[in-house]
Amino acid sequence: MGAQLSISESDVQELKVQSNFTEEELKKLHRRFQKLDLNNNGTLSTSEFLEIPALEQNPLVHRVISIFDDDESGEVDFREFINALSIFAGQDNHKEKLIFAFKLYDVNKDGFISNGDLFTVLKTMVGDNLDDLQLQQLVDRTILQADKDKDGKLSFVEFTEMVKDSGIEEKLTLDVFSDSGAITS
Repeated sequence: MGAQLSISESDVQELKVQSNFTEEELKKLHRRFQKLDLNNNGTLSTSEFLEIPALEQNPLVHRVISIFDDDESGEVDFREFINALSIFAGQDNHKEKLIFAFKLYDVNKDGFISNGDLFTVLKTMVGDNLDDLQLQQLVDRTILQADKDKDGKLSFVEFTEMVKDSGIEEKLTLDVFSDSGAITS
């Protein structure tokens, strides 16, 4: 899809099938994507994402972008953008939202949340509010409580069980078309 001023009809139709957006919504999202694409190269860099007020103070923004970036190019193209937003825009994307949340914590992308993965993400989230020893104790306790098969790491199933009553699905739901939505720029 590259750097382009408009989105082709075939791209719209393909993305319509892949996402839960209508043709009109995809065109609107493309216009917003273009506004965010400050250097007009057809992709969003980390610095361009950080221009979004709702994301600039989010300590996990780099993890979120790395999950959006399917091809690991270091930037997010429009297709990746739509695929990611599609997860957050729907009310019935329960499993996709859990997979996204799991990926946030699976830093090394091995399909498990290890002690090190959890420490890394929580350190990013809490900053200097806990010292490393306190944080490690919290990580150890969390792994110990959630690790049902006692292999020292959390599988997707164990993670899902751990967060089942946390309301994570609601927290990962956005109205991308509202004036207060994260991508309205």
